[in-house]
Amino acid sequence: MNTSVEICGVKMKNPVTTASGTFASGREYGEFIDLNRLGAVTVKGVASKAWSGNPAPRIAEVYGGMLNSVGLQNPGVDWFIENDIPFLREYDTKIIVNVCGHSEEEYVDVVKKLRGADVDLLELNISCPNVSEGGMAFGTDPKTAENIVREVKKYADKPLIVKLSPNVTDITAIAKADVNGGADALSLINTVNAMKIDIYRRKAVLSRKTGGMSGPAVKPIAVRMVYEVCNQVNVPVIGMGGISNGEDAIEFIMAGATMVSVGTANFTDPFATIKTIEGIEAYMKKYNVNDIRDIRGIV
Repeated sequence: MNTSVEICGVKMKNPVTTASGTFASGREYGEFIDLNRLGAVTVKGVASKAWSGNPAPRIAEVYGGMLNSVGLQNPGVDWFIENDIPFLREYDTKIIVNVCGHSEEEYVDVVKKLRGADVDLLELNISCPNVSEGGMAFGTDPKTAENIVREVKKYADKPLIVKLSPNVTDITAIAKADVNGGADALSLINTVNAMKIDIYRRKAVLSRKTGGMSGPAVKPIAVRMVYEVCNQVNVPVIGMGGISNGEDAIEFIMAGATMVSVGTANFTDPFATIKTIEGIEAYMKKYNVNDIRDIRGIV
C-alpha cells in the first residue's frame, strides 16, 4: 500500500501535513505524537520581523468550529532559522514554511533570508492585509495576487506554494492568476471571514470584531473550492478546511488534492494528524486501494 505523494519534486511519506497557524514548529505536539509520522510539518506564519499579533480576546468558539483573530503572531524569520529549523531537522519529515507579510517588501525579505535555509517548500500566505492598499488582502484580487507571486518567485530557491483565501467571488480566477505569476503549487482554503456577537454584553466577542472561521463547518466550502481549482489549474493542490479524520481527508483527495492539512482539529485533539494518517490507511486497506494516487481526483 503506497501512501507517498510528491509536491514539486519533494516526496512525502504520506499526504498529511499541518495547517499553518495550528503548529508553531511542532514542539507543542511532540509530547503527544511522533512527528516522524507526518508527511510534512507546515509551520506557523513567518514574518520579516517579530509580530506581536492582535489584542485579546482573539479566539472564540462557535458552532462547528472557531473564530480567530490572532494576527499571525510570530518571533520572526531570524529566530525561526536559528531555532525551529534545527529542531524540525531532528525528525524524518519535510518542512513547509508559511511566509507572511504586510507589504511586498516584507514578503521578499523573508524569502531572501530563507535562501539556502534547510527547508523543503515555501507557502506564501497572500491572505495577509496589504497595508499599501488600505488593508485589502493580497489574495482577493487576481492582478494583485499575480504580481506579488511573480515578485516573490524571483527570490525563492524552493518550490513556491500559494495559499488561497476563500473570501472571493471566484476562487478559480485567483488560482489561475497565482499560477500565471509562477506558483508551483496551491493550498486552500484559508479561514472564512466571520463574526460572533455577545448579545448580553452587546458587543463583538473578538477585539477586532471579525476573524477567520475554521473547523468542520467550513469543510463543504473547502471541498467545493478544491474541486473547482483542481479542475482549472495543472499544479498540485494541498486541501484544507475542517479536516479531522481520514474520511475527511479522502474527500479532499477525491476532489483532486495531492496533500491535505489538518488544522483546527489539533486544538481539540492533539492526535488528530496521526488519526487522519491511520484513517487514510484503513480506508485504503478496506477498499483495496493500493496507491493513494488511484483515488485522487476521481470525482
